[in-house]
Amino acid sequence: MSGILECRGLCKRYGAMAALDDINLSIEPGRVVGLLGPNGSGKTTLIKLCNGLLTPTSGELLILGERPGALTKAVVSYLPDRVTLPEWMSARQIMDFYADFYADFQRDKAKDMLTRFGLNEQMKIKQMSKGMREKLQLILTMSREASLYLLDEPIGGVDPATRDYILETIIRNYNPEAAVIISTHLIADVEAALDEVIFINNGHIVLQSAVDTIRDEHGKSVDAYFREVFKC
Repeated sequence: MSGILECRGLCKRYGAMAALDDINLSIEPGRVVGLLGPNGSGKTTLIKLCNGLLTPTSGELLILGERPGALTKAVVSYLPDRVTLPEWMSARQIMDFYADFYADFQRDKAKDMLTRFGLNEQMKIKQMSKGMREKLQLILTMSREASLYLLDEPIGGVDPATRDYILETIIRNYNPEAAVIISTHLIADVEAALDEVIFINNGHIVLQSAVDTIRDEHGKSVDAYFREVFKC
């Protein structure tokens, strides 16, 4: 296996319901991958399985050849789809926590991004707006020298100008030997940053393709092709 992430026959069931069914995929280093699908398609379930927050019902999921656990948490940087930062901490204190907890945390990189985003490291998280908290959480995620970045809706709650800067931040700051998975509904906003896409629906992989292949073979943007594949 050569991919950073490998799934073989991966299934996740909740009782009789299959959230993911027979997922087979491989993601190589140096790729920014869009995980795209309608609500309830299985995107967040797959990301949580990669991060070890859920356990597969059957099949295999490996990150650098290891099943999710203590070893993979050291090489996976995860941005959840909601803010999980403790409100009593300041930005500086949460950076101290990350520096203690993650050997790959790059504090200088985090401080630089704080400045670029206009955030004050002395400010308490409880004093921050929702948008500021989301930016801080992204900064913490992207300030690690991880092998796999899992970003669940990283631009969902911000204005278009900030979206562009966030995407630039993601592309500029990830380890080039790593892979990035971006789960999002905002396909048109992220398309320019993507190398490849995975279309998922009802727990099944519908398509895994390079972005350029979609444009060359179908003469459409990823957003337009997605709308065609998933039209009601």
